[in-house]
Amino acid sequence: MHVLVYGFGPYREFRNNITESIIKALPPLPGLTTAVFPVRFNRRQFIDVLERHKPDLVIGLGQCTRHRIEFESRATNRKRSSNRVSAKPIRQSGAEFLSTTLDIDLGSDVGHSDTAGDYVCNYSMYVILEYINCSERDIRFGFVHVPHYIDSGRGVALVMQAISQIQLKSERACRK
Repeated sequence: MHVLVYGFGPYREFRNNITESIIKALPPLPGLTTAVFPVRFNRRQFIDVLERHKPDLVIGLGQCTRHRIEFESRATNRKRSSNRVSAKPIRQSGAEFLSTTLDIDLGSDVGHSDTAGDYVCNYSMYVILEYINCSERDIRFGFVHVPHYIDSGRGVALVMQAISQIQLKSERACRK
């Protein structure tokens, strides 16, 4: 199984991004590829990494100011670069929502959200989910928002837990 885990670099007032710290701290594993993207609305950066590495599983990580880790259930067809401007559609004729395709349980202290906002995290989700829907590949995708203040070790443990859980499910499915 080929796994891609991505996150983002610094942005706005945040000189560090917890997702970049998590990704840099992940242990090297066979089949694991990581990417840290600049925080910008650039469709090509997300598609290129999918086409280059051809993952079976993608886990996106985004920094947030929320008070707990949250697993996102869907992306919304909207984007805006700041709170001072109105949101615009990512794709004029696109679906209003695209659901994530990864079903995992990360524990009771991880919440579930159906609103990834309208900044670059949501944009990356929408672009990747649209790509998955249009391609003929079976790629499972999930996205986790991580509070900016948590310890990166906790984030690494969470990502490793998700990968292990998915690998276990895949092994069980292959045995059937």
